[in-house]
Amino acid sequence: MTWPQEITTWQAMPLPELMRQALAVKLDRRGPAVSLCSIINAKSGKCSENCRFCVQSAHYATDAPVYPLKDVREIVRAAAEAKRIGASHFSLVTSGRGLPAAEIPQLAAMIRTIRQEVGIMVCASLGILDQAALAELKAAGLSRYHHNLESSREFFPQVCTTHTFEERLATIAAARAVGLEVCAGGIFGLGETEADRISMALSLKECGVDSVPLNLLIPLPGTPMADRAPLSVAEVLRAIALYRLILPEVPIRLAAGRESVLRDFLGAAFLAGADGMMIGGYLTQRGRLPEEDRRFIAELAGLWSR
Repeated sequence: MTWPQEITTWQAMPLPELMRQALAVKLDRRGPAVSLCSIINAKSGKCSENCRFCVQSAHYATDAPVYPLKDVREIVRAAAEAKRIGASHFSLVTSGRGLPAAEIPQLAAMIRTIRQEVGIMVCASLGILDQAALAELKAAGLSRYHHNLESSREFFPQVCTTHTFEERLATIAAARAVGLEVCAGGIFGLGETEADRISMALSLKECGVDSVPLNLLIPLPGTPMADRAPLSVAEVLRAIALYRLILPEVPIRLAAGRESVLRDFLGAAFLAGADGMMIGGYLTQRGRLPEEDRRFIAELAGLWSR
């Protein structure tokens, strides 16, 4: 692949210099603050799609929980807890190719209730939806739609074959067309190369996304990617730094896998340009205790004040 010269220059840099430049851009463009978001697995399992990393796919034999859309009171309690632990955004996530049309009004009612009773900003990750459905959700109070690209256009067919990269781009375009903010990123460690990661970053830049969550593959039993070796810490830090330089104005959030892959180097990820993270766990995997993350953020804030 051929990149703009500045990207080629960044690729050639030793990791310490790359991180130094990424941190300078982060502090200049984004400041020292760390933003937090939280999600709930609102509907789980039996997904028709064959994403090769996902335990919720019906194509694979896994122990992922299976249940229909959760009750609104349970959702509201989770939203209140997300606000308590410091999240500014709370996302409703459902399994499946796309939320059925019959369930859109139910989701819209949940969004209204959360906005009225909790006051937290509400996001949603509901798969492939059309403009009409997205407009209905926005009218109910949805502020942001989450729809990951997962990987590069070139590598995507090795990740999923039941829908296309172009369908994901179309969903992002539909969300933006109705005035929603868009949160979109992907997963590192699927078997992609650095060139694939850069390609995805450029696609996200072209889409004009408002937030970029970066997941690190958790190889889960039963999925075709269960035997993937984790990326090295250095490779992850390089990727984060490159994303900060390519997307200087956009929040870069660490999501699933940060605990198991980065381990003791979580702080280094923020020195490489990350400025947000998901708190309170993931779809089918538990994360660190929120109290641990809050202590980490407080200590990180102390770095910038010295």
